[in-house]
Amino acid sequence: MLQEALSLAGYPERILVACSGGPDSLALAAVASYFARRGHVDGHAVEVGAVVVDHQLQAGSAEVAARTAKTLRELGLSPVQIRTVDVASSGAGPEAAARDARHAALEAAATEWGADAILLGHTLDDQAEQVLLGLARGSGTRSLAGMRPERGRLLRPFLGLRRADTEEICRAEELEPWHDPSNADPAFARSRTRVEVMPLLEEKLGPGVAESLARTAAILQLDADYLEDVANNTYAALAERSGPDVSLPEAALNELAPAIRFRVIAKAAADVGGQQPSYQRLLAAEALLRRQGSAGPVELPGGVSVYRLSLAQLLAGEPGEEQGGTAGVPRGGARCGKLVFRLRKPIRK
Repeated sequence: MLQEALSLAGYPERILVACSGGPDSLALAAVASYFARRGHVDGHAVEVGAVVVDHQLQAGSAEVAARTAKTLRELGLSPVQIRTVDVASSGAGPEAAARDARHAALEAAATEWGADAILLGHTLDDQAEQVLLGLARGSGTRSLAGMRPERGRLLRPFLGLRRADTEEICRAEELEPWHDPSNADPAFARSRTRVEVMPLLEEKLGPGVAESLARTAAILQLDADYLEDVANNTYAALAERSGPDVSLPEAALNELAPAIRFRVIAKAAADVGGQQPSYQRLLAAEALLRRQGSAGPVELPGGVSVYRLSLAQLLAGEPGEEQGGTAGVPRGGARCGKLVFRLRKPIRK
């Protein structure tokens, strides 16, 4: 699987293995070390290094990182780095904050060494849990598509392996992996999914649930990629900029299929500096297209306001915020019949 992943990535000359010391990433490091010792993959020269990220979230994390780095060097990987990060509190939750800090450290290490690929040890079980969590949260197609096998420099060659397979690799290589206690901590939704929900589903629905969820992710990745490409092209064709604002023509939006229309509206919000809107907020913004006369504002995450102006309002000369009239409503005939996306000015203290 690793050999196939590297071939699909164009046989990168330098790769980094992200290793926590757990069974999955340690097994990946052991497999990668085979190519490190040979010095090539299918005749293509390769160097294999590793990065251990210490999140400092548990007592003794520095010792775990040092022990893992020692094991990686013994496997023949070079260079081996330890990156210590500070996990900032985030509204997205501690897991997301730790992931962001980890990925930033990995990308920085890869850039410094000149690595073209970063290997992550996620397995089929991780993919199944990801899809199940997406279902529970009512997420869209992209979330249900799970983790990509390849995203930029990130490669996940073990997405077709079960967690039991990585544990077997560690036993065969006589490696002693570290078992993260947070993986069994019921305070985390992912841990509850792993320890309680997935075993219950296997018991009640029969074996093969994890494989079915992972297969669903693979199918939805194709759908999500296609819809994303269509939405990107559509947004590029429709978006009109006026200073910091973005406008989308109402008539053209109404002609779009709903799946594309919602994505285009979300892209406009992101383009002016906002965040990904929830489905409910997207519905509210999209509903502006069905109202008579002027409408809005609809507030989207990240401080974005969306308006729809009518021709009648503009002909009547109703003032906008620049004239001291309707607060926050942009003006100008050029925006008639359009949804206008504007990032609100921060309040001065």
